[in-house]
Amino acid sequence: MRNLPACLLLVLALTSPAVLAAPPSVQKRMERQGETRGLVQALLNGNLPVPTATSRLRILREEAYAAGLIIEALPAVLEPRRLRDVTAVLAGLETRVAEPTLLRLSGHEDGAVRMYAVQGLGRLRSQRVDVLLPLLEDKSLGVRREVARALGATHNPKVGKALLSTASTESDPQTRVLLLEAVGASGDKKQAPALKAFLDDSSESTRFAAARGLCLLGAPEGFAFARKLLASEDKLVRRQGLALYEGLPVKQTGTALRPLLEDKDRTLAAGAARVLHQGGDKTMKSWLVLASWNAQGEEKLTYEKELETLQLADDERKAILRKAGLVK
Repeated sequence: MRNLPACLLLVLALTSPAVLAAPPSVQKRMERQGETRGLVQALLNGNLPVPTATSRLRILREEAYAAGLIIEALPAVLEPRRLRDVTAVLAGLETRVAEPTLLRLSGHEDGAVRMYAVQGLGRLRSQRVDVLLPLLEDKSLGVRREVARALGATHNPKVGKALLSTASTESDPQTRVLLLEAVGASGDKKQAPALKAFLDDSSESTRFAAARGLCLLGAPEGFAFARKLLASEDKLVRRQGLALYEGLPVKQTGTALRPLLEDKDRTLAAGAARVLHQGGDKTMKSWLVLASWNAQGEEKLTYEKELETLQLADDERKAILRKAGLVK
């Protein structure tokens, strides 16, 4: 059975007496699990690319079940490249069932396996900082980058000092950027004074990352840096300024971003509306819908791009337009 093609495994699963005799709701669940088994087997056989496997397994919404099947099969996955693919899918399923296995794989001898394992732990916002912190010194660049993200995702102030200390000695610019942002994400306000020093760094990306970290900590120096970018005449620089407000509550962003709704750069205006909405101003979704309704051509696409990010449902759009008296 283990070596049968995935399509045949699925046919056998769907036509079994147990499935046919079960209530409709149970049948659907058994069908999804049957398809999941087929996909996992195809992955283990090396017949299914990682992005395809991850996407299709998530669509089935049987992530925990799929993770259980993968974990059960892991001892037999000996070839390094296959193990990397399997670990990447396990990380992409984002299910808590996988956490113990990802923790174990984060200590694997293969750098790519460690990297994918840490990536998965970051997506789960794992609080196992005892496992993650030592990996800040990992020899693999990919692991160091992913552990910076993962530690930031813990939102644990206890990791802020270690992140900043590592950033001070990290030789790779992109990894240093991730570390500085992670300091802010950790919520360790005690690191704000040391983080400010990076605002004078010779590297533009380092300065931006330090400002982002300071904004996440609610430090005035970070917001001053962001306002300076927003005051630029260069569109790209102004959009960088907007990016510094991503993920922040509207009480911290409203004063700076609401004036941008009338800006002649409609890409900036639309982005500001989305950031405000995600920060808690729920009226901004209606603003984007109505702005899109009244726009034409490229400008309309600008609003629709932000609405797609917010995952606007068709019935919600209709309700907003109906309330505005634009449709019946």
